[in-house]
Amino acid sequence: MNFDYTEEQNMLRDSIAKWAAGQYDFEKRREALKSDDAWRKNWGVFAELGLLAAPLPEDFGGLGGGAVDISVVMEEFGKALVVEPYVPTVVLGAGALKYAGSAAQKDEHLAAIAGGERIIAFAQAEPKSRWALNDVGTAAKKDGAGYVLNGHKAVVVGAPQADYLLVSARTGGAQRDAKGVSLFLVAKGAKGVSTRDYPTMDGSRASEVYFENVSVGADALIGTADGALPLIERIVDEANAAYCSEAVGCMRMMTDLTREYAKTRKQFGRAIAEFQVLQHRMVDMFMATEESYSMALRATILLGESDEERARAVSAAKVSIGKHSRFVGQAAVQIHGGMGVTDEMRVGHYFKRVTMIDATFGNVDTHLKRYTALSAEKAA
Repeated sequence: MNFDYTEEQNMLRDSIAKWAAGQYDFEKRREALKSDDAWRKNWGVFAELGLLAAPLPEDFGGLGGGAVDISVVMEEFGKALVVEPYVPTVVLGAGALKYAGSAAQKDEHLAAIAGGERIIAFAQAEPKSRWALNDVGTAAKKDGAGYVLNGHKAVVVGAPQADYLLVSARTGGAQRDAKGVSLFLVAKGAKGVSTRDYPTMDGSRASEVYFENVSVGADALIGTADGALPLIERIVDEANAAYCSEAVGCMRMMTDLTREYAKTRKQFGRAIAEFQVLQHRMVDMFMATEESYSMALRATILLGESDEERARAVSAAKVSIGKHSRFVGQAAVQIHGGMGVTDEMRVGHYFKRVTMIDATFGNVDTHLKRYTALSAEKAA
């Protein structure tokens, strides 16, 4: 099997790296985080570079790429600590539309996403649901041809910037039943939708979203009623694979920054990079990063396999990369000393980001249990 990237994918990687070096370096990023509107300019650049269109179908303004193109984008985003809501919009929102949207829904939204004119946030998690995708308390009751939504969604990343919310809601069954979950695309400005916005620890923005008697038409339903859980599991697996690639980019930067710092920091009259114990530690960081890259690539390649194989590959990657990123982050901070966790040092920001990635759509323990259960089913 050929694991080389195509010429187009390498060009995509180079264009992101060039943009980040000139427009999204560490200091410019810190300044942008203080503004509520700075992301708009960056989103326009993403559209110009083709990042939003890369994985979308050509019939709807996309470039016809796939999961590997997303992994290329996300690794470079990890290196630059990009906080704009790329995964919620392009992977989760556009993914749901691509797989289950009607022709009218695709016509209305996919080209707008590719052109940078539409942002979608995935309103799935709830205050008590933890990472269980089937635990849905938000209700969508039938009302004539449409539905009325009531409920509360928690930590909706990208919601402050979003135009639309991709909402999981229960149209039947009990709160934890697999059947009875449906997906709706709801305008954030719809009557009855309210949000409480806040920054997260890694610089992203999220919201608590409340639905109070929100009326939507039948055209807001994506796919079939009561049967959206397999679709949700698929797009969440794809999002996790993308986040794994982002974590690899963060780990590469933590390793590189630590190596460069060790060359300049002196102790007992010598650069600490000359101390053998730290050399061994930095080699371990490098090896952990390379193994994580392999796991992320494997998960990305297997996204097109059966539901079981896809889920096992993604959970294996989340477990491995979650452990490795924690080790790399802790080692990087330790070698930098106390200043490693200060706001002025880049390495601490990368550590925060990989910590958030581990806690997104299931942490190490959650995915270890999932992988074990899936492997047991396969062996049975």
